[in-house]
Amino acid sequence: MRSEFGGFGQDAPLELAAGLDLSGLVDRFRDGTNEALLDTMTAVHNCARPVRLAGSSTTIDARTGEVLSTFRSADAPLGVLYRPCGNRRAHVCPACSRTYARDTFALISAGVAGGKTVPEQVADNPLLFATFTAPSFGLVHGHRGGKPCRPRRRDDRTRCLHGRPQWCTAIHEPGDARSGAPLCPDCYDTASAVLWQWHAPELWRRTTIALRRAVAADLGVTESGLGEQASIQYAKVAEYQDRGLVHFHALIRLDGPAAAGIGAPAPAALDGPTLAALVRDTAPDVTVLAEPVDDQDSPRVLAWGAQLDVRVVTAGHRVDDPTAALTPGQVAGYLAKYATKDVSGLHGEGQQRPHIAAFRAACAALAARAARHHPEGHDYQRMRRWVHMLGFRGHFGTKSRRYSVTLGALRRARVRWQRVTAESRRTGEPIDTRDLERRLLADDEETTVVIGSWTYLGTGWRDAAEEALALAAAARAREYDQWRSQSRR
Repeated sequence: MRSEFGGFGQDAPLELAAGLDLSGLVDRFRDGTNEALLDTMTAVHNCARPVRLAGSSTTIDARTGEVLSTFRSADAPLGVLYRPCGNRRAHVCPACSRTYARDTFALISAGVAGGKTVPEQVADNPLLFATFTAPSFGLVHGHRGGKPCRPRRRDDRTRCLHGRPQWCTAIHEPGDARSGAPLCPDCYDTASAVLWQWHAPELWRRTTIALRRAVAADLGVTESGLGEQASIQYAKVAEYQDRGLVHFHALIRLDGPAAAGIGAPAPAALDGPTLAALVRDTAPDVTVLAEPVDDQDSPRVLAWGAQLDVRVVTAGHRVDDPTAALTPGQVAGYLAKYATKDVSGLHGEGQQRPHIAAFRAACAALAARAARHHPEGHDYQRMRRWVHMLGFRGHFGTKSRRYSVTLGALRRARVRWQRVTAESRRTGEPIDTRDLERRLLADDEETTVVIGSWTYLGTGWRDAAEEALALAAAARAREYDQWRSQSRR
């Protein structure tokens, strides 16, 4: 049944999988706990795997010692405290990943256009959108926009050393399980690819150092004196390619002196196109030396791939170029989208792609070799903990300290808002919305102390039907948000 909200209103039914055992939900209606279940799902924002806790907590005014409130899990709607799992991965918990994506979007967009305590003048500074890729470790199949994968030239019968063809005339559509797979698994240098993935965070760190040095040289100051003239701020996310390696998508912003605060006016002598040229000139020369895992291995010099894409989002003034391909809102949404994804998106339908399995095996093998030949300890031994990430040990989303507000501040603001609304309901006093955002995001010390004693009871809902109901409600909320967004556009 469609409602005035395009099918996403309160009267529109939720869709549950066929064949699901609904006896547990029926029991909820019989014993009268169905409303308590819905209230709990609302409280955890339809989390798929909420954490169940038992215990109590007391909130005390740190200045006076007055007990402000007491909470017991026995007073919760279901007699147990449910808390969202907070997982950022969309395939694990769609609801919590949406919260993480919204926070990431707020964090990134604040560093682009201001807001969330970041001054609007930040939009005046040069801003770049750059994509750093991994190098090639062998020929792979790929989606070529409707064109043949690797067409064979006329009369070309070239084959690799293992007798396999070095061409592919097939057209791989998006999502094709063969996309990213090597044309010849025996020719593909999987070990080097894994080591590049392992050292990718260090490669990025060295790139930021090299860029600061390049900016200092362009401004005619020493590297140590750059902080008095300008600072480089960034936010980046990692995205897995079909071949199993990560791309880094980064927003790079030029600010004034760091001591002047976030978004301080950038030096007039350096604009967006000049900053982009410095990135293009600097990145190809950045390298990391990967030491051999044992005496049968060789050291490797690792660098970025040849496909470095750097675009100017803002050239150093508030008015954007109307012909530009990117806008600040677009890049913020683009980065936020990838913040909730991981390697699970590389799996085929119901099975793992062979080249992804080869990555995992190479990670495990390198860790085992390091343990055998370096009993005293070796950095590569830790790779066994990152087999599921194909050797990538970095965070999916990172930012420089002064890029914008932090995720912690946004989460703290949500907790403060819950306290403000609870206090308003308790006292009947209206919420003072004047300067509310600044107060919620303030960095000042908390004036209350929460003392609690909690016991972990488990994770997840009581049965599969309750989990399915939470997932369906989360999907409906997501669809409604998308409909609203499209309606505004």
